Amino acid sequence: MSAFLIEWLNLAIRWSHLVVGIGWIGTSFYFIALDLSLRKRETMPEGVYGTAWEVHGGGFYHVQKYLVAPSTLPPDLIWFKWEAYLTWVTGFGLLIVQYYVHARAYLIDPSVQPLLPAQAVVISILSLGAGWLIYDRICKSPIGRNTTLLAVLVFALIVFAAFVYSHVFSGRGAFIHVGAFVGTIMAVNVFGIIIPNQRKITAALLAGRPPDPALGAQGKQRSVHNNYLTLPVLVMMVSSHYPMLFSHPQSWLVVALIIVIGGSARHFLNRHDAGDPLAKIWWTLPVMAVGLAAAIWLTAPRALDTSGVAVNEGEVLTIVAKHCVMCHSARPSHEGFDAPPKGVVLVSIDDVVRNKEQVLAQAVNGDAMPLGNETAITDQERAALGAFLQSR
Repeated sequence: MSAFLIEWLNLAIRWSHLVVGIGWIGTSFYFIALDLSLRKRETMPEGVYGTAWEVHGGGFYHVQKYLVAPSTLPPDLIWFKWEAYLTWVTGFGLLIVQYYVHARAYLIDPSVQPLLPAQAVVISILSLGAGWLIYDRICKSPIGRNTTLLAVLVFALIVFAAFVYSHVFSGRGAFIHVGAFVGTIMAVNVFGIIIPNQRKITAALLAGRPPDPALGAQGKQRSVHNNYLTLPVLVMMVSSHYPMLFSHPQSWLVVALIIVIGGSARHFLNRHDAGDPLAKIWWTLPVMAVGLAAAIWLTAPRALDTSGVAVNEGEVLTIVAKHCVMCHSARPSHEGFDAPPKGVVLVSIDDVVRNKEQVLAQAVNGDAMPLGNETAITDQERAALGAFLQSR
């Protein structure tokens, strides 16, 4: 298949991923907020746990939550599940089209691990499955009954996965795999725990049998986990556009900070929806601020030692011809591109100088380019390119 058709397939899957992902995130945010806004009222139908009044789109809504199913349920009962399922399916499709098909460019960095594409793909698939199994075992163990300890261990599991990925895949591939790792946990929570448990509870209630309360507690626990993981995973999924996040050896620490920042933000919003006063949740604001400051400091451009480095235009063109032109020319020779990425052409000195900021960010201060370091650019060549551009 030509690179042009692959790009269209990529776009179609990415668009679908965004659409269903927005739907899943929206329902997660809405139902957590709805649960937290329920109030006991003087007059409520039998079996109702709480109600909420809402206004939207020019109308008013009165929502009631039953902990015990009514004696009859309508045939049009809505199950919110396909948003989660399709988000994972389209996300894995993107992983295939972007990272598996072009593993040498996007997934593998020989300076990290000299993997074959098949090896990288197998490691990817097995690690996603292993991540869910470990997470599920932790939740079902006695640790799962201690909310604080469980949160610490799930946090440690994700950071450990980030550390391992950063020592196996390219920086870009490692970050996207952290997103896929967390996204898989979230999707299987819905597919393997939340929906099956809800079906069992519904069947028991309609049959007149008391449902197992552990099923509801387990489903609620996984739903809350998904809610708190949503904001961090969003950053992971767009990380390929921001090489400063992953183009350094401590990228796994950036993952840890993103989880802290995103989790704190989600907690602030959840407790605000629950009506907590600012005095009880103010601590999340400095945590987010400190986390963001630490992430900025950690990802700051590395100091480039160009003392004594003298580079002429001919040497720069030699470096660019060896490491850049295969992708960044009017007609790329790289099999993955029919057109230069982002329209950046680097075949002349004027081209290089014109795109100075991007070259410095992607190939000098960071190591995001060349993709997967397929051409084995050296630190000396990066320094030479940086010295030339800093003099312009």
